[in-house]
Amino acid sequence: MSNSPVRAQAKGAERVSAEGNSAVGEHGVSKRVKASNRKAERSRSAESVPSAKAVEPVAAAKAAKVSKPVAVSKPVAVAKPAKVSKPAKPAKVAAPVKVAGSAKPESRLAMVRRARKINRELAEVFPYAHPELDFRNPFELLVATVLSAQTTDLRVNQTTPALFAKYPTPEDLAAAVPEEVEELIRPTGFFRAKTRSIMGLAAALRDEFGGEVPGRLEDLVKLPGVGRKTAFVVLGNAFGVPGITVDTHFMRLVRRWKWTEQEDPVKIEAEIAEIFPKSEWTMLSHRVIFHGRRICHARKPACGACPITHLCPSYGEGETDPEKARKLLKYEMGGFPGQRLDPPPGYPGRPAPPLGASG
Repeated sequence: MSNSPVRAQAKGAERVSAEGNSAVGEHGVSKRVKASNRKAERSRSAESVPSAKAVEPVAAAKAAKVSKPVAVSKPVAVAKPAKVSKPAKPAKVAAPVKVAGSAKPESRLAMVRRARKINRELAEVFPYAHPELDFRNPFELLVATVLSAQTTDLRVNQTTPALFAKYPTPEDLAAAVPEEVEELIRPTGFFRAKTRSIMGLAAALRDEFGGEVPGRLEDLVKLPGVGRKTAFVVLGNAFGVPGITVDTHFMRLVRRWKWTEQEDPVKIEAEIAEIFPKSEWTMLSHRVIFHGRRICHARKPACGACPITHLCPSYGEGETDPEKARKLLKYEMGGFPGQRLDPPPGYPGRPAPPLGASG
């Protein structure tokens, strides 16, 4: 009886030993223990080493702090200085007028002074400047000026003696036979239209002004075939009323001399009138037209023989060789007759020959 408890304990130990032996590996450690140890190691490893995803933001943040130093991140102030990037633009000025070798832009005051000096020097060159139409009274000057459109003064002067001999007054011309008038003025060109104009103005003078040519601009421009140019020719040379005659020669020269850039005759007249005193208007017109007909031609200006080259901004447009330029001079300056058959006293050239005569 005394041995039974001992045997029972021994059997229990053998059972435990047998169960334990069944879970032991080849190295004498049970498989459960090994598995448990591995789990513990993995857990400790996970706690001690942060994941790759957790490391990357930290590293990126540190890198960002290092890659953005204050001095390097704002180079703009050094790269774009205000004065260098936007240089000041030069002020806009008119095209420079080169006179007497100067390339500086010409002021309005300088232009006016130069224009008046040209007028004074032309007065010395052409002291005999005058209207180049033959006339004995305002009526003859008015008719001759209307006939001078699209032809030369010389041709008109060669035509009007016969016309005025047959029709000396407005009443005579108004009552004429149109075909007879046409035949008389045929050499001037556009003779049918000109016949209507001169007969119409003659009738207007007879009916509205008592056969007299009016001395006012507003009355003259109402007559058939009479514009501002014709009216100022009559007013300035028959009545002594100052006026600017803007014909083709005048327009060409005042533009060459840079007195104006206008092309409309009325606008040219207005701008030139602001440059010169009224007392100079009529003679200025004669001098400019004389210079245009004799020296400063449309196609071949005689620049080399021009007395005002030192004042001309267009010098060089024509012939500059003195000898060749002299051959381009016309009328008395070139040794040829003038345009008038009956020139005024003091004219240095020869009178023009009558129609049909040689010379």
